[in-house]
Amino acid sequence: MAFPFFGDDKSTVARLLATLPQTGRLEWIGQRPVRRQALVSVAEAELKTDSHLLGDHARPKTGGKRQVTLIQHEHLAAVAGFLGLPAPLDPARLRRNLVVSGLNLLALKNRQIQIGEEVILDITGECHPCSRMEEELGPGGYNAMRGHGGLTAHIAQGGIIRVGDVVRVLA
Repeated sequence: MAFPFFGDDKSTVARLLATLPQTGRLEWIGQRPVRRQALVSVAEAELKTDSHLLGDHARPKTGGKRQVTLIQHEHLAAVAGFLGLPAPLDPARLRRNLVVSGLNLLALKNRQIQIGEEVILDITGECHPCSRMEEELGPGGYNAMRGHGGLTAHIAQGGIIRVGDVVRVLA
């Protein structure tokens, strides 16, 4: 008799991967008005369908997979701990657009999420750290972010998002 969660039955694994009844919360929104400058925290922002976060300098190609970036709020303390810095880190230092709590973001890869009432994002992949993490966080910043860099997303449906909005996984 196989343990129900670790059996060879692929339908069991598919069912487990699809089970995400939790909702999360949008904790922070950041925009980079100018390249290589600090992110600015905002209470609300507009995301343009298949384009970008308005007010952010980045203008990905239409159809791009990295139109907005997300990071998990719970990881801010982990990264700070790896570096011996006060926790949690200021999200602006990590150069991601959205901070979400209450959901395991890695479980959202290749899924759709809705933020608030309007915005739908296609989660397209992992947002790996870059060398800028060494500049921003000091020696070891790159390695501290490995596995904690968050996700990239395509804006399937634009609209307004606000800090405090509910983040839910779509079927």
